Amino acid sequence: MTDERVRQDGVGVPDALQRLWTPHRMAYIQGENKPADDHPAGCPFCAIVNLPDEQALILARGQLVYAVLNLYPYNAGHLMVVPYRHVADYTDLNAAETVELGEYTQTAMRVVRSVSAPHGFNIGMNQGAVAGAGIAAHLHQHVVPRWGGDANFMPVIGQTRTIPQLLGETWALLSKAWPK
Repeated sequence: MTDERVRQDGVGVPDALQRLWTPHRMAYIQGENKPADDHPAGCPFCAIVNLPDEQALILARGQLVYAVLNLYPYNAGHLMVVPYRHVADYTDLNAAETVELGEYTQTAMRVVRSVSAPHGFNIGMNQGAVAGAGIAAHLHQHVVPRWGGDANFMPVIGQTRTIPQLLGETWALLSKAWPK
């Protein structure tokens, strides 16, 4: 195997580390697509429902919730179930929204299992900015497929996730498998 590292002058003292550049993550770090305030007018979850599904990465639309791929995924197939109604807290959902959110979460797990056979899932909501919600004003439930060994040193030491599939490819696979 040949060493394919490229030398770049002016970047510091050479070391034995290789770099995995993920410039697409800079958009997330700098707050792209994050609303300026808590109003629905600036909310990306409220705005994307007016776009075509493929452009918005919406996998399925229900009466009260929809499923959408995460633009900044932890793993391939990381999606979210989002109520159409702009509410911030799980306790703000009405009974029908709670039921459909649960049903869509179950369907999401079945679909991801049928397409990519994960070994497990992380399911959860971050309630409030202090709890890690990137968009705290609009509730969303994460469905993150997990595989043995997917949590290696990269996210812990390098603060970088490696995603082996483009979002468009993931959308095509999951939306095709989603029951109509």
